[in-house]
Order: sequence, then structure tokens, then C-alpha cells
Amino acid sequence: MATLGQIIFYSMLVIIVILSFFIILFFSLAFSSKTHRSSNVISSSTKPVANLGEDQLLSCYLNTQTSQDKVTVTWKKTDLTGLVYFYQNGAPDLTNQASQFSGRTQLFPEAVVTGNVSLLLRNVRRSDEGKYTCSISSSKGGGEVSIQLRTAAFSAPTFTFSNGTLSAEAVRWFPKPSVSWLNQTENILNGSSTFTENSEGIFSIFSTLLSVQVSDTYSVRIENNLVMALSEATISGSDVSWRTYFTFSAASFRPVGSLYVIIMTSFLWIYYVTL
Repeated sequence: MATLGQIIFYSMLVIIVILSFFIILFFSLAFSSKTHRSSNVISSSTKPVANLGEDQLLSCYLNTQTSQDKVTVTWKKTDLTGLVYFYQNGAPDLTNQASQFSGRTQLFPEAVVTGNVSLLLRNVRRSDEGKYTCSISSSKGGGEVSIQLRTAAFSAPTFTFSNGTLSAEAVRWFPKPSVSWLNQTENILNGSSTFTENSEGIFSIFSTLLSVQVSDTYSVRIENNLVMALSEATISGSDVSWRTYFTFSAASFRPVGSLYVIIMTSFLWIYYVTL
């Protein structure tokens, strides 16, 4: 026969399961509704990382294969007086463009007619970081999408090999990264790194690994909270060849995951109380 504690426990468990179902259903419907309202306008990258001093394309386009007529495009940036870019009647109208974007933005008219209104932002600055909204209105649809632009400085390292020492040098990194050396089995090795910061806060890196073996492959990983560069360097005689791969942070808030944690915490608390 079940004890009073077991009855309470299983009763509360049933209540939690039922409440969880309705809460998850509510969030799912809310997000589905939001997605449906803005589904006509999408971006291939809503959290891009731009390399300071270089050009960055902010992706925005209508989710359609048909040609568009009477396209109006508005690019805005949160907390900015003025617009980033405005396009109407087949041509840009930059009367109300914010001065910090003057001469640094561009749409491509031949792409606009297909619904692609991606914005080219030239010579990215730290002040460009923030939330952008791309709005499209046309004869065949419209909507908007938000893009969170993040800025960093990153460069691939170059390698040299001499007297058993493998050296890597990367000239542009921000924020300040960490550096790790690894062998072919991905074990961390004991390398040495120095950082030099210039007047703009950009770091250059010089890192060395001693007692390396000819014909072996070593990796150096340079990373901060936004960008990771993983380079593989192979030594052949007195020469060294390498290749570098970049990956970017895509941090996002997941309410369903957070909800799961809350539910499980509640479950464990009830379990503890009924013991």
C-alpha cells in the first residue's frame, strides 16, 4: 500500500507534467506565431561577427523565388538617430541616413528585384556593433528581421620552423585571445606566447613550441568569446605548411531549455520534500 509521502509525490509529479505541457505549448505557439508573422523576411546569419576594418554583408531577403515590384527597404540600428539605409522607387534615398554610415553602405539593385536586400557595410568599426532591423515592403510580401552584429579582430597565423622550434604569429586579434598548442592526438602541449597591444587595443600574438618533431603535425588554437582560429601546421624537413579554419560564436537564448531546468529543479525539490 502506498504511503502518504508516495501519494503526495506522484500527485505533484502528475501536476508538474500537466503544467509543463501547457507551458511548453504556450511558448511553442508564441514563437511559432512570431516566426509566422516575420517568415517572409529571413537572414542567413542573424548574429554575424565582423572583422574590424573589413567589409561585412548583413544578410536579409524575402523568402520567395519570384521577382518583386515596388520594393521599399529600410535598414535601422537600435539607439541610432537617423537611418542606416533607405531604398525606394528603384534607388537609394539617403536624406535621413546617419552620418556614421555615410559612404559606407550599399545595396545591390539587381538583387533587390529578386527580394535580396542584403546590406554591404564597408570598413567595419567597433561603433557598428549592435542590433539592426531590416524591413522590406513589396507588392508580393514583406516583413522584417533583426540582426545582431558583433565586432572583433581576427587573422590567421603564419608559421616558421627553425632549430626544432615552431613559431606562429598572428597580427590582429580583439578581444584578447587565449593560445593553445596541441599534438596530433589533441593533447595540449607546453607552448609559450607573448601579446602586444597597439594604440587601438588590437593584439598581436607571437607563440612558440619547442622540441617539435620533423614530419609531425601540430595545431595552434587562438580563441576568444567570439572567434576561434584552428591552424594545422605540418613540418617537412626545414619547411612548414599550414591551413587555418575559423569558427564563430553563435550564442543564443533557449527558453525551452531554461524551462526544462526550472521543471527539473521543481521535480527534484518535491522529491526531496517527500523523502
